[in-house]
Amino acid sequence: MPLILFNKPFQVMSQFSSHADRPSLSDYLTMPGIYPAGRLDADSEGLMVLTDDGALQHAISHPDSKKEKIYLAQVEGKVEPAALTRLRAPLDLGDFTTRPCKASQIALPEWLWEREPPIRVRQQVPTSWLAITLTEGKNRQVRRMTAAVGLPTLRLVRIAIGPFSLATHPLLPGEWRAVSEAEWRAGMS
Repeated sequence: MPLILFNKPFQVMSQFSSHADRPSLSDYLTMPGIYPAGRLDADSEGLMVLTDDGALQHAISHPDSKKEKIYLAQVEGKVEPAALTRLRAPLDLGDFTTRPCKASQIALPEWLWEREPPIRVRQQVPTSWLAITLTEGKNRQVRRMTAAVGLPTLRLVRIAIGPFSLATHPLLPGEWRAVSEAEWRAGMS
């Protein structure tokens, strides 16, 4: 059972089929028969798990499994306590209401790599960093959540899925490593 941790770079598609304008997973990984357990949009970066085990893929990515996924979001503006309270509570995004989550303001982690290309910088508008932990992962959910509380996301990096984190298992963008089944099961227990 191949189980791969991959740090998806910015603007890479979370698919193996080729894309007309952007690189895809096949530009980084050449193992046949593995598939992403959850996706990241092209504008997002960070940790993905890939496997050939359909049951494991479902267990990682399905919201009913409640596997925690941690995202770092660089947002435009100053974070007020009321915005964090709204992020943590169920938040109505129109087509669905989010589950309660963890959200806190953080300092930029020293280990986080620079994005290429860098985000746009506006001298008159401050930016802040948030750590958001979800047990679900709907399409563009973190971006939609931060926008709903008046903090548009400028950069989004998923740093952890379950017990595996880029903070403790460092991989630079485009790098990957195999995880043994025993390592995975030990981390998930």
